[in-house]
Amino acid sequence: MGGSVRSSMRGSRSRRAMADINVVPYIDVMLVLLVIFMVTAPLVAPSIVNLPTVGGASQQQQVPPVVVNIRPDGNLSVRYKDDSGATQQETMTRADLNGFVADREQSHPDQPVVIAADKSVKYETVMNVMSDLKSHGVKRVGLLVKSQ
Repeated sequence: MGGSVRSSMRGSRSRRAMADINVVPYIDVMLVLLVIFMVTAPLVAPSIVNLPTVGGASQQQQVPPVVVNIRPDGNLSVRYKDDSGATQQETMTRADLNGFVADREQSHPDQPVVIAADKSVKYETVMNVMSDLKSHGVKRVGLLVKSQ
């Protein structure tokens, strides 16, 4: 009987030993992969493009915008620079503005238009002026705001 008790004890010990997981090989594999990634990461640099230089290239001229002022009473005034570089300001109605913008788009097709409206002006008035400008072919319309 004594022999059978010992064999059962040995069996339980061997079962416990089989249940343990040896994680040392996994740690070794992870460290090797980490070293490989650390060595190869600096070698994979993003491609750098050396652009050619051209002697005669000039910067694109920035066109000064046409500023449409909307006053609290609803009157409109337009401020723009003419071809000679002098600043012009004209007071006009919405119908006059439509004719002015149509003429201006013929001579200066890519000129931006900025709307400077008083903060007490109705939102609807500003949107009507903006839709008039868009309908007459103005591609770039912006709103002028004051930074805080």
